[in-house]
Amino acid sequence: MKTFVLAALLCKSASAFTLSSIDSHRLIDTSLNANNNEADASRRSFFSTLTISTAAALSVSGLNSMPAFADGMDVNDFLKSGQVAMPMGVSGQAGKSKPRTGIIFRDGSEIARDAKTGDVLTEIVLSANSPDPVGVLTSFTSPWPVAKGAVFDIECRDSKTGDAAFLSVTSKLKGKNIEDLKNSFFTEELFSPTGRFSFYGPPTDVKVSKSYMDGKNRVLEMGFSILSQSTGAEIPRKAIVVASVPEGTDEAVMLATSTTAIRWKKGVENDVRKVSESFKAIASPSTGM
Repeated sequence: MKTFVLAALLCKSASAFTLSSIDSHRLIDTSLNANNNEADASRRSFFSTLTISTAAALSVSGLNSMPAFADGMDVNDFLKSGQVAMPMGVSGQAGKSKPRTGIIFRDGSEIARDAKTGDVLTEIVLSANSPDPVGVLTSFTSPWPVAKGAVFDIECRDSKTGDAAFLSVTSKLKGKNIEDLKNSFFTEELFSPTGRFSFYGPPTDVKVSKSYMDGKNRVLEMGFSILSQSTGAEIPRKAIVVASVPEGTDEAVMLATSTTAIRWKKGVENDVRKVSESFKAIASPSTGM
């Protein structure tokens, strides 16, 4: 696994970052907004050793709203390009709602990606509905740009090939250690009927080929098939899923990176592995929440 240095990521020139506006899933809990002056002072202290301009990429205000999401989409077209060809057409009204990834952005946070290095950084919140929500900084390196559109939360993808990486949050672990969880816990979370891969029914032929620990992270390598809405044929995909439980939380943040089985064999496996190995999810510096 390659070593990821968060400070090095943050110290890169902010001018190289592109910010993706976010339309929903903002934390509105008053416990996060209380004592804003004290919280901001604490955060500024933490980031004082980093560039001010890049720290601003973590907490920017004045977000631009995103286009309204059509409540249906063409599954085959979406999986291939990440967008709906005719969102208001017949296939666009297929009744498929936006995937539920469990992502809740910290209020004021945006997705920042360094166009030169591919480093992606944003801040989310776990246990958002509890008395003690926890801010989490997530980061990974992607050769693909940030996916834009109301159907995406935190995702990078190649609109032409469908190669992609996205983040999701699991349900509570109920105090269990991540290494003790069954593979089915992760596959059921990832391939749930409302999950990111389940636009036209849950994926089939789900097979976990490897499951192991890499440091504190749980890694699963797997294959699965997705149905094509237009032809009914199955589209085999390969994926590597990395799950991490940030300190002080009882939920796992997962990065799922995947490509088609054909492209995997043609060498894209290397890209998938590099993206997976770069993933980090750590608790944000204390802000007096």
